[in-house]
Amino acid sequence: MKLFLIKIGKTFHTLKREGVVRGGRRILAAFFALFRRVGSGDILFVTGGVGDSTLYRCHHVAEELERHGFHCGITVQDNPFLPRYAEKFSVFIFHRVLFTPSVAKLIERIKERNKTIIFETDDLVYDPRYLAYMDYYTVMNPLERKLYEHGVGGEILDDPYVKTCTTTTFFLAHKLREKEKNVFIVPNRLAKKDVSIAQSVLRERRSDAARVTLAYFSGTASHNKDFATIVEPLARILAKYPQARVAIHGPLDLPDDLKKFGDRIVQTPYVAREKHFHNIARSDVNLAPLEIGNPFCEAKSELKFFEAGIVGVPTVASATRTFREAIADGIDGFVASTADEWVAKLSQLIESADRRNRMGELAMKKASQFYTTQNAENEGYYAFLRNAVHHQ
Repeated sequence: MKLFLIKIGKTFHTLKREGVVRGGRRILAAFFALFRRVGSGDILFVTGGVGDSTLYRCHHVAEELERHGFHCGITVQDNPFLPRYAEKFSVFIFHRVLFTPSVAKLIERIKERNKTIIFETDDLVYDPRYLAYMDYYTVMNPLERKLYEHGVGGEILDDPYVKTCTTTTFFLAHKLREKEKNVFIVPNRLAKKDVSIAQSVLRERRSDAARVTLAYFSGTASHNKDFATIVEPLARILAKYPQARVAIHGPLDLPDDLKKFGDRIVQTPYVAREKHFHNIARSDVNLAPLEIGNPFCEAKSELKFFEAGIVGVPTVASATRTFREAIADGIDGFVASTADEWVAKLSQLIESADRRNRMGELAMKKASQFYTTQNAENEGYYAFLRNAVHHQ
């Protein structure tokens, strides 16, 4: 009953965020995913949803692993046949999975067969101690909040049988190692389809010499505090450069300090993934602000950098450890720690189209080389999986 109520809460949020048409399509996709056929293979990804997190952490990682010789399957935790899959795979990767009776039965059968379980996370949602740092948690509807109140998958992580985890960043890896787990960092990467879309977008890309668009992409309604960290420098930039405008894509509450700039602030709704890359390509500078010192933000991956980079758009990002490691500051992007740094670095890009183009080209090169499933290398992880598969 609890899981049913949670699903109602998530359905309400999806319709509110994406509208009846697109939200309805996502809900239908989640429903049909329940009955999608799963054959047999080496590795089964079990996920709690069908959103962007699942896309990156299950579908894209599966594509990477398939390229390295593994046979993967993906299913949702609500699949009515879930416990039967214990016999069909050797390794089971649980991503954002609630500990339901069906999941518990699958795990019990996996243990009986002495097979491998991997706990996968790209966020701190597994630990309820960090919910105070999650801005969106405070405004969730009560039903949706039940998804997080005990942590997502915390029971799986705390099981002594589960010795191995995968995650996206050094920050999260450190948190998981505190629980005495063996941890592999498996970076987020762009799928082959994403690269194809990007190449198509690049062929159609046009620039507007009279206007410089600074774009912010908000995938969920949890980014008000992140965006708030750059409202003051953006106001200074807009006052200084009449050719500058800010485009906000996705759910975000527009701060009062920016409303005074009228039609120089443009807001558009959340869109499908292909349209998302088109929107990035129509931008001149990608904004990736995060709340420095917030554990949820420190856990975030660098995907905003490489999603923009793959279409040749330079990024200015908050100087979290992950962004500092991903971006060569001043070369293929910028990182900023203070309001003055945001103003100074945005000013350089606004004033020089050549600088934007050079930086965007280098960001594209890095995204292509290090952040695609086709060029992925992670031999330590692949060796671990081969050993787990071959010992069954």
